[in-house]
Amino acid sequence: MRNKPLVVAVVLVVLAVLVFAVGWMIGSRHHGELAQAAGDGRVPVDARAIFIPEGGQLDRLRRGVPVDQEGHPPPMARVENTDLRRLRNYPMQPPTIPHTIDGYQVDRNSNRCMLCHARANAATFQAPPVSVTHYMDRDDQFLATISPRRYFCNQCHVVQTDAPTLVANGFKDIDSVLAAPPPGGN
Repeated sequence: MRNKPLVVAVVLVVLAVLVFAVGWMIGSRHHGELAQAAGDGRVPVDARAIFIPEGGQLDRLRRGVPVDQEGHPPPMARVENTDLRRLRNYPMQPPTIPHTIDGYQVDRNSNRCMLCHARANAATFQAPPVSVTHYMDRDDQFLATISPRRYFCNQCHVVQTDAPTLVANGFKDIDSVLAAPPPGGN
């Protein structure tokens, strides 16, 4: 029984080698089926795994620049500075920042956001106060000041820009999903 750890280790190594070999064989066969289906003109079942957008472009985010060439960056997007609250798409979504924050100092010694958004100053600056959840510690106990976990605002809150959408997004909020007729017309 002294060799029990050695036997267990050998069994685990043999088992790992077997799992690797079986996975490799299945993967090789699956890759061959995909290549054959693509060569025959048939659309493979798992076409998403080898999808190449129109024109052979591998990465839509490269804006038409081939992979082996260096592209020029697009112009910097401008921050929308409308000071209007935006709708949220899902419960508990962090609100976006409706104004520019260029030059705001947020570090361990100072948080410029709290000048306007602290509960004591919000009415004076007509700014929404930070949520009470920002004053809670990880044990849900209320603190006198902002929780260190919620102190760095840009962890969750972002400014909105006029940048074009790079990747199509079909996200639907719950209200539009519930308002849509059921599939099949029932």
